[in-house]
Amino acid sequence: MLTFLLWLLLFVVCWPLALLALLLYPIVWLLLLPFRLLGIAVEGVFAFLHALLTLPARVLRGPTRQ
Repeated sequence: MLTFLLWLLLFVVCWPLALLALLLYPIVWLLLLPFRLLGIAVEGVFAFLHALLTLPARVLRGPTRQ
């Protein structure tokens, strides 16, 4: 909601810049999408490595009691 209000304020103050931002937003989103996917993949690799490195400690600890 705050983003929308800020955009309306920009529209009132400088409407050409607001319209340019409105038109460029989908293009910028599409350009940044591969970096987002790469970040998700790297996060998954780090989670896998963390699980793999802490596996011996979890195995030696034994089962947890409920």
